[in-house]
Amino acid sequence: MRIAYFDCFSGASGDMILGSLIDAGLNPNELREQLKKLHLRNISLNVKKVLKAGIAGTQVVVEGKHEKKHSRSLKELLQIIDRSQLEEELKEQSKKIFERIASVEAKIHRRQKEEIHFHEIGGLDSVVDIVGAVWGIKAIGVERLYVSRINVGGGFIKCEHGLLPVPAPATLALLKGKPIYSSGIERELLTPTGAALLTSLGSEFGKMPKMKVMKIGYGAGKDDLPHPNLLRLIIGEGDSIVKEEKVRVVETNIDDMNPQFYDYLMERLFALEVQEVFLTPILMKKNRPATLLTVICSEETFPKITDFLIRETTTLGLRWREEERSCAERKILSLSTKYGTVRFKMATWNGKVVNFSPEYEDCKRLALSKKISLKEIFEEAKKSGIKFQERTV
Repeated sequence: MRIAYFDCFSGASGDMILGSLIDAGLNPNELREQLKKLHLRNISLNVKKVLKAGIAGTQVVVEGKHEKKHSRSLKELLQIIDRSQLEEELKEQSKKIFERIASVEAKIHRRQKEEIHFHEIGGLDSVVDIVGAVWGIKAIGVERLYVSRINVGGGFIKCEHGLLPVPAPATLALLKGKPIYSSGIERELLTPTGAALLTSLGSEFGKMPKMKVMKIGYGAGKDDLPHPNLLRLIIGEGDSIVKEEKVRVVETNIDDMNPQFYDYLMERLFALEVQEVFLTPILMKKNRPATLLTVICSEETFPKITDFLIRETTTLGLRWREEERSCAERKILSLSTKYGTVRFKMATWNGKVVNFSPEYEDCKRLALSKKISLKEIFEEAKKSGIKFQERTV
């Protein structure tokens, strides 16, 4: 499995991402051919080799000749993408990233998303950065993208709204749940476009994954800084195609709550998109019977989970830890049986099917409606599942 890791020791921007991809082997002429499909006649891509603090990198500059319009609305930018000759998947991915940026900007400035305008060459440089990065990552063969902790910089930046703190409010909003830091340099190191691309395309954030290094690319920023103003892209082969992810395990011991509340708690927690909730009977001091409540959730949902548990249970405190887990890839399929349609959960591990089981709720529904035993419905569903697997082998 080909994986990639963005090492953001000097932040990131859309042009730095493009530069790192080209430096790692992406053909700039092929990129230009893709960008021609946007029909932006006044926009060109200038690619050059530069040195940053003694390290060679590729700098990409989006230039706009005779460009008179200095701002465009979200609707106008989405229309540019819709009217292009890009592949539909690339169009949809690119539009979703623009909509994410517009959504956080709208919330910050208390305006409707449709009222948000993109500046800097009328936002056309952002179109090139986003479309080019989404296409480039796929074109270079990356199947899974990892991102380091991101150096966001500090100080203030002057923009259309005046002086704003760094990271800019929109940038910070896009980074919710992601690990960031500042090295102390007073400069905007991470742009909203860079933040939107990394958080939309990145699968995991933090430590570098295990890989066999194949290619390395450096995308150069515009400014000269005390440190190398570069975004490093490391491309390699991962050990497997098994999905790995970081989770947080939250626990609390409860001995003084009405046990009827647990049904409500579990239902609400699953609605908050936790991965798992389970209860374990335990003995506490003075041999009092109690319940160990354990919740497994993502880093993103961790804050609202802890808030919910403190408010909705009788606990006075929580403990938590960060763990890693490997999961089989899961997919839901619907198959026809002689009693009706049943959904199946298909689990694959390293590309092989390891489990293919009918959904209990569907079997129960058919058993009740057809007045047939659940066991018979379940066995019939399993036969349909076996036939399906035999056809697809």
